[in-house]
Amino acid sequence: MTCLDELIKIIKTHYELEPVNTSEYDGLKINGMRFDIKAYEAKNLGHISVMTAKGLFGLMKMDTIIFTPAEADLPLLSYDRIKVMGNDILITELFDTVVDTDTLDNLDRLEALVSKYDYLPYRDPGKHWYDDIKLSGCMSFKGKKNLSSTFNVLAKEYLETYLSLPHVEVSDVALKKQKTLNYVNDLIENGGPSTNVFIKAIGKEKTKKLFYQVLFGV
Repeated sequence: MTCLDELIKIIKTHYELEPVNTSEYDGLKINGMRFDIKAYEAKNLGHISVMTAKGLFGLMKMDTIIFTPAEADLPLLSYDRIKVMGNDILITELFDTVVDTDTLDNLDRLEALVSKYDYLPYRDPGKHWYDDIKLSGCMSFKGKKNLSSTFNVLAKEYLETYLSLPHVEVSDVALKKQKTLNYVNDLIENGGPSTNVFIKAIGKEKTKKLFYQVLFGV
């Protein structure tokens, strides 16, 4: 069982998943990478998408999970795991899409978890347009494949912690959706590593459709 399979198994212990039709994107190929994209509605949480990409004759593999909470007032979470040319990269980013700011007080649990692994080789995430809405408790590590098993343990522990964070039901659905939509729109307009690849390959309008309907479910 791969780490991604184990992460999905963890999600299923917390939420009931209803698959979304993503057949339009079956067999999607971009720049020599083959993508497999799935999406789900998670009862009492919101939208979850899972994307894998493989290419470079098997030398590169990327797993992405995006949590877009709509019912649970949790921050939006993007998880990326990239294995390329003997390197292993683990990234999680949390974005402020919450309505009840008391939720943010609980992010210290993720901060404490990440600090336990501060001996791992740090990866500089650089400066980005979204830094102002990026929350504490994120992580960015890069190492050789000998650290993959540790990265697997950390990824599972992080996801379990995130899904177990105390939270309330969204009190203002319209505001929650708008904050999420603002992030997605800004992502399309201002770009990002994966976003830029999609826009260049399939155009902005098709990228919007993919992001709205499948990756973020807004």
